[in-house]
Amino acid sequence: MGADQTIDWRNAAASALDWWHEAGVDTLVDDAPRDWFAAPEPLVVPAVAPAAPAVAPSAMPHLLADFLNWRSGAEVPEADWSGVSLSAVGPADATVMVLVDCPDRDDGDAGALLSGASGRLLDKMLAAIGLTRDEVHLAAVCAKRPTAGRIQSEVEERLAEIAKHHIGLVAPKQLLLLGNAASRAILGTELQAARGRLHGFNHKTGETSVVASFHPRFLIEKPAAKAEAWKDLQMLIRGQTQEGVR
Repeated sequence: MGADQTIDWRNAAASALDWWHEAGVDTLVDDAPRDWFAAPEPLVVPAVAPAAPAVAPSAMPHLLADFLNWRSGAEVPEADWSGVSLSAVGPADATVMVLVDCPDRDDGDAGALLSGASGRLLDKMLAAIGLTRDEVHLAAVCAKRPTAGRIQSEVEERLAEIAKHHIGLVAPKQLLLLGNAASRAILGTELQAARGRLHGFNHKTGETSVVASFHPRFLIEKPAAKAEAWKDLQMLIRGQTQEGVR
C-alpha cells in the first residue's frame, strides 16, 4: 500500500456501523470489550429453596354439635364469602337426611334453608312420603350461597369432604340428595346418571341408602319432571321399608 493510499478509519468505521444497522443490528453486545476466544466461565446454578409443605386442613370435629359450630367458622371454604352462613337443622338422630346444594337466594334474609317456594315444595314432597321437615336433618353442601348460585370447581372437593363427614355424624338410614351439586359431592356422579337406583354410602357406623333426585327449584321451573321426582321418592320409601324389615 503506497504512502498516498491512507485509510480514513473514521469513515470506514462509520460505514461498517451503517452496514450493520441496515442488517438489523442495533444493540451492542456488551458495554465493555469481550475476549471471544476465552474459555467460558463455569455455569453457576442458584440453589432452589425447598417448597414449603402444604398445610393440611385441621381435623373436623367428631361430635355433631361441635361440627355444626365449626361449619360456620374460619376453616371452611365459604369463610370469606359474603352472605349469611346457614347451619343444618333437624334431629341429630334423624332417620332421613336431605342434602341440597346451597341456600336459595332469599334464605339468608330468612335465616333458614329452603325458606321460600322451594321449601314449600320440599314440605309437600316430604308429606307425600309421610314425613315433615321437623323429622329430617336438612343440610347444604355450601353453608353460604356462592356467586351465581353455583359451587366453584376449586372448592368442590373440600366441600364434598365436609358434607360426607356431616353425613357420617348423623348416620341416617336414608339420604335424599336434591340437585346435581349434591349428587356430585356425595356420589361423584352427575344427577342424571345417579337417578333411578339406590346407592350405598358407607360411614363409620354403617351404611346409608342414598337416592338422588331433582332440586325443588328445578321442579318449579320444570313441573313435568315432578312425575320422575315422585318415582325417586317412592324409591326412598322402599329403602325405609327394607330398613324396617332388617
